[in-house]
Amino acid sequence: MIALEWLNNARGVMQKIEETQLENIKAAALLMADTIECGRWVHTFGCGHATIPVEEMYPRIGGFVGFHPMVELPLTFFTRITGEMGVHQFLFLERAEGYGIEIMKGYDFDPRDTMWIFSHTGINNVNIDVALEAKKKGMKLVVFGSAAESAGKQTRHSCGKTIFELGDVVVDTCVPLTDASVPLKNHFDKIGPVSTMGFITLVWMTVTTVAEILADRGVHLYIHPSHNVPGDTTARQRLDEALAAYKERVKVL
Repeated sequence: MIALEWLNNARGVMQKIEETQLENIKAAALLMADTIECGRWVHTFGCGHATIPVEEMYPRIGGFVGFHPMVELPLTFFTRITGEMGVHQFLFLERAEGYGIEIMKGYDFDPRDTMWIFSHTGINNVNIDVALEAKKKGMKLVVFGSAAESAGKQTRHSCGKTIFELGDVVVDTCVPLTDASVPLKNHFDKIGPVSTMGFITLVWMTVTTVAEILADRGVHLYIHPSHNVPGDTTARQRLDEALAAYKERVKVL
């Protein structure tokens, strides 16, 4: 079964992450913990399927207040495939230099903030726009993607750099540049991408590390609880407290 080949590839990515990225994860988590402890935001951004890790971490059961998802609808909602907001438009927009600058105008940032960007190849213009603007505003930049595999790829941005060359901390997803990982008989293109699995693995390794650092410092976290567990009579109250904390913090944006 080629299903098992995909599973083995996925396990390989996770194993390589464990073997090579723990120090980078800790470095990223320290920046994020400092940001959250002082009442500011870790802003999270990606395009296309790289918005999945953004949506996975917050709001989410087991997630906590401090992560601000920046999800630009035309860059993520292309499931109509053709017609309005289809794949063609998405591919154009993620490569449109200057679009990310306009996105950044919609928020109020602070030098204490951290910008966390997900990009598989690191070459597309919107992500680089956002990264450059974040650095101009004094923020630390954390980038997750296939950094080693993308080495030597030509950026599409006029700055001449990929997003991996801009990051203060770069964490490698350890995913092949092709993303799809399983060859199929009588076909040129492979199937079975593993980048999303790599991103999600790293998200929770990082977010749990941030939580550990903050808990060790005595910082109270507003964690989203499961409200579907029989007998847990205070779950809704804890959820309301988390949402109230988010509402209070989001006023600065």
